[in-house]
This record gives sequence, structure tokens and C-alpha cells, in this order.
Amino acid sequence: MCLSLLNGFTIFFTILTISISVMILMENRSPSRTVAWLLVLILLPVIGIFLYLYIGQNHKKKRTFIKKSQQDYRILSQLLKEQASFTKNSDFFLENITGIKSKVIPLLMKNTNSPITVNNESKILQNGKITYEAMLESISLAEDHIHMEYFIIKDSGIGRRIRDALIEAANRGVKVRVLYDAVGSWRLNNEFLTPLKEAGVRIEAFLPVSIPLFGHRLNYRNHRKNLIVDGTTGFLGGINIGDEYLGMDKKLGFWRDTHLQIKGEVVYVMQAIFLMDWFFVTGEVIDDPIYFPRQGYCGTQMIQVASSGPDSQWEAIHQAYFTAIAAAKNKVYITTPYLIPDESILIALKTAALRGVDVRIIVPSHPDHRTVFWASRSHFRELLQAGVKIYEYKKGFIHGKVMLVDDDFVSIGTANVDIRSFHLNFEINAFIYDKETSEKMMFYFIDDFRHSREITLEEYHHRPYMERIKESVARLFSPIL
Repeated sequence: MCLSLLNGFTIFFTILTISISVMILMENRSPSRTVAWLLVLILLPVIGIFLYLYIGQNHKKKRTFIKKSQQDYRILSQLLKEQASFTKNSDFFLENITGIKSKVIPLLMKNTNSPITVNNESKILQNGKITYEAMLESISLAEDHIHMEYFIIKDSGIGRRIRDALIEAANRGVKVRVLYDAVGSWRLNNEFLTPLKEAGVRIEAFLPVSIPLFGHRLNYRNHRKNLIVDGTTGFLGGINIGDEYLGMDKKLGFWRDTHLQIKGEVVYVMQAIFLMDWFFVTGEVIDDPIYFPRQGYCGTQMIQVASSGPDSQWEAIHQAYFTAIAAAKNKVYITTPYLIPDESILIALKTAALRGVDVRIIVPSHPDHRTVFWASRSHFRELLQAGVKIYEYKKGFIHGKVMLVDDDFVSIGTANVDIRSFHLNFEINAFIYDKETSEKMMFYFIDDFRHSREITLEEYHHRPYMERIKESVARLFSPIL
């Protein structure tokens, strides 16, 4: 009886494994992802089946986000129409849109409907303390509304300070809406949330999951960190809400990160991105003109804010990274905590270095996620062989998502140089086409280099054998991390 039952289960799982393998092949994924999933099914048949059923299916993505994409088009088309007069000024474009700008700006206008704006002023915020102080000050000055969406909000010291500031704002009549990612912020409990709700704050979870039906939702996470105050001031970057971003995690120590504060017309785009996400979660359409107020003079910086995610037709930030690297003439400096590039970005980085561009990448020297850490290191050899310089940050843990290309291109945002950010997560980045900002970012890079150790190819060749095994195994699974 037991033997017969065992044989029945064996036959069932064999048929199921073959069926899923055929489904994976028919989905026409990238070869690396296809091979990775097939290997998971072969090496871990039972676990592999459940992993695929829960996080691997692409066909559910369209069903999940079709409502969101329809509303995205309505809001963004209105925003683009309002700013269309700028793009008609051909003389400005001929005189100012050259070099990398001439490649990336039209790309982002087409692949993510992001208008180019010039009436802006941005400020680079280094690390958690400065960022939180600026956010709290802005929240305290809010007069009409505050919109927040974060991948991680923790019940922590800084979490409670921000919560109390939001409650104070709500008590004085400010409309407060908060989105948090249901997986990234899974530890949030009623003790933290109830005071917000009692004060009238609208707070919602993005794509909540439940067993056993969480499959197609679990894989697509809102990785954005986006704060808009009164439609005129915005914040975005690498910093979530938790005490570790203030360097209070004993294991990780000092936390090096980069955030951005923006005033000006590009905040319209940040607002639209939030309102799209809010509509997707709540079904509530918000299009009152008060959320897109007239901007006074703010500055002269050219900035685009771009979003990308599984609801997008194009992988906008991925394409922008690739285009900027491919167009670089002098330098490409990158900070990323997770370095798991797909083949296109890998080729772009290696090609840039081989043609003489100074390509440098700063990564952490110790992990916060071990599998991702070792998968990142598996790419070092081919990058080093091409002439890319790789630095390990030694002062603490580095988490910023920054790219500096030549003398007038800076990207600061939430997207890592990894497959998950490019293909699965909802992300938001600011692309700043400004020499002064580039000079400031260059100064920060030089300081980070001073606190980093360059990895040489010879040193990498002589790494311990156990590290090589960890890298190889982690890389095998990197397309599905």
C-alpha cells in the first residue's frame, strides 16, 4: 500500500515537472532564466515546483497589472499634455540636448512617458541622518497633502518619529496617504498602524500576500521610496525607514546611502507615479488639480524621473542604464549594493572599459543578503579582465544606487544593478543632466573610493576555493533571485 502510494506520488510529480518544464520553455524567457528554472526543477524537484507555482509564472503578470496600466496611461497622458509646450522649443533642444542627454532624454520620454523638465532644484542627501531630518522638516511644513510610498517601513525609533510627524500633519488638516510594500514591511503591526489610522491617515499595503494564493503577487514588489509634500517637494533614493539606515545595526555598522530632495516641475512626475500606485491598490481616482500645483521659479536643472516595473511595456530604467553606459566617453562610476547585471548591462560595462572609459563600481565588502552577495562576486572576474575597476566599501555597508557618467549625467534612485530591479520590482529613479550635480557626486565618489579597497584580478584569482563554490552556486540561481 505504502509502496503503491509512493509510486503514485512519483509519477504525479514526474508528470508535473515535465509539464512545468514545457510551460517554461513555451514562455520564451531569456535563456539564462529558462536554464535557471529548469535546473531548479531538476536539482530540487519538489521545492522547484512550488517555487515556480508561487513566483515563477509570467502569464499572471498581465492579469495582475492590466487595471494599473490603463490608469497609468490616463494620468500620464494628462501630465505630458500639460508639459508639451516645453518640448516644442526646438532651439532649446538643439543647443542643450547633446551627448548622453540626447540619447537618454528621448528614450525616457518614449519608454516611460517621462517629460523632461527644467524648472528644478535638487539636493543630494548623504546618509540617513541628513535625509530623515530633511524629510521631517518638509512634513512639518506640509499644508495640503503628504504622499508616501516605501518598500520598508519598520516599527523603529525613526519609524515612530516619522509616524508621529504624519499624525501631527493629519491633525492639522493635511491629507496623508501612505503605501508600504506588504512583503518589505511584513513586520508592521497594528500597534504601529492603529495610531495613524485613528488620526485619519490613509495607509495601505501594496500587493498583500496570503498562503496559498500568493504566487504571482509575491514576486512583484514595490521597491520605491517616494515622498511628495504639497506637490512641490519630493524625496527619492536608497533610504527606507528603519534604524539601520542611521547606522544602528550592530552587524552592518555605518550605513552609507544616497537620497535626493527635489523641488520643481519634476515633482509632478513623482506625484503621478504615486497616484498610479494608489489607484492600483485602492481603486480611487485622484486627479484634483491641487495635486499638481503651479510651480514658482525653482532653478535651472534638467531632470527626468522615470519609473519601471512589471506593469511597464518597457524596462525603462534598465534601458536608460544601458544607454548611458554605452554612450559614455570618459567615465562610468556606479555604486550598487547588489551587482547582478543581465547580459546586456554586463556587455555594456565590459565594452565601455575595453574602449578606454574609466569604469568603476563600488560594492559592499560584507553582505546583508548572502546569496546575492556571492552572486554579485561571481561577475568580478570577467569585469576585471575587461578593465573595470571594482572597489569594496570598508567603512560600513554601502546601499546607495548611484550612477555618474561623464560630466553631466547622474542617476539617483531605488534601482540596483541587478536582475530583480531591472525586471521584477517597481522602481523610481531621477536622472539629472547637470554639471554642478555631477561635480558634487564626483566629490562623494572620491570620498567613497578613499574608504574602499580596490580588488585586483590577481587577488581574485587567488581567492579561497570555498568562495568559488559559493559564487558558482549563487550565480546559478541569480536569474531567479
